[in-house]
Amino acid sequence: MEGKVYSNEYSKKMSERSWQWVLEALPYTEPFLFVDELTNIHATGAEGRYRFPPDAYFYKGHFKDRPVTPGVLLTECCAQIGLVSLGIFLLKNEKNLQHLTIGMSSTAMEFLKPVFPGEIVRVVSVLEYFRFQKLKCSVKMFNEENNLVCKGTIAGMIGFNNG
Repeated sequence: MEGKVYSNEYSKKMSERSWQWVLEALPYTEPFLFVDELTNIHATGAEGRYRFPPDAYFYKGHFKDRPVTPGVLLTECCAQIGLVSLGIFLLKNEKNLQHLTIGMSSTAMEFLKPVFPGEIVRVVSVLEYFRFQKLKCSVKMFNEENNLVCKGTIAGMIGFNNG
């Protein structure tokens, strides 16, 4: 991620109820950004939405006659909304978010329903712990009918490099 210069305006954004500043700090871009909107973030969890585009490249081969979103991408969506976005929020007082480094360390997910092309999902995370740069959350993903799609725990290292 390119180094950003954060102004007083950026600091002001961080104190507003809008979480656009978190989206701007995410270290992802298309086609590997799985966050459209953050609807809530607080000290113990995060919530957001993502629409899986019907023309996404991965649907062509998964599966050829009945496209379904791969579980690894459901997990990534949960991680980006529920873990990384929360981690950025928790580190909001740091002045060097542009040097943020992230690495997933473990996942344990259970998949309950398929997600089809064009579906909008909602991810909710609950903080289990954040210490020594390790963040662990329980996550749940729901479809538009509010049915549980998948759930589990995700952990990762989140901190700063010297860059």
